[in-house]
Amino acid sequence: MTHLVMNLANREGIPDNMGMWLFLSVGAVSLFVVFIPLLSWMDNRRREREAFYKADTMRRLAEGSGQGATAAIQLMREEERIKRIKTLEGLKIGGLINLGVGMGLLIFLRALLGGGSGSPYLCGLIPGFIGIAMLVYAVFLAAPVE
Repeated sequence: MTHLVMNLANREGIPDNMGMWLFLSVGAVSLFVVFIPLLSWMDNRRREREAFYKADTMRRLAEGSGQGATAAIQLMREEERIKRIKTLEGLKIGGLINLGVGMGLLIFLRALLGGGSGSPYLCGLIPGFIGIAMLVYAVFLAAPVE
């Protein structure tokens, strides 16, 4: 692309790096103005379709016999239970990652800058304490999943 632009614009007064600048400009515009909004629109459409089909399935189950209504209620409860389990597992993983980042940062800054009075190695405790708080909530404070 750069070569084509430079061949087309091979005149005096045009800088040598103009082709690269045009290439990067077109790439940035196509990424931020076209590609990312298109992906988010497609994702929203997919979620709408999934919600519509789920609601339609629930409606058909509920309109059926008495067993259909209880099956719909059980399905809703099971989906809610799975969602809560995934949330708690995500909190546990996030807490462990934050704890690891905090300990790594603490060790790294201590080794890099030393343990003097002005050393900022204790900044590693911030993500560490956030990780501990996430783990405490996920293990002890969150409502248990039936």
